[in-house]
Amino acid sequence: MNVHGRWSDPSDDERVRTWARQVFSAAAPYGTGGGYVNFLTDDEGERVAAAYGANYPRLQSVKKRYDPENLFRVNLNIAPSRLVSASFP
Repeated sequence: MNVHGRWSDPSDDERVRTWARQVFSAAAPYGTGGGYVNFLTDDEGERVAAAYGANYPRLQSVKKRYDPENLFRVNLNIAPSRLVSASFP
């Protein structure tokens, strides 16, 4: 589920964001806990791992191997883990 709020008056920012977050929170108990990472906002970084689910540790291993300096970091992404030790062919 994705809650979209649309408005044009900047003075409504807080009101509409609060409404959207309240709707999301009310519906969350009925969801799977996952999400679509490209729909996450900057203040939802803690939800990145949930968006990838059980694949997150494997993806961290891939990130560690191919992008250890986190070059691809413009969005909410998989942070390279220095602690992950997984064999990846």
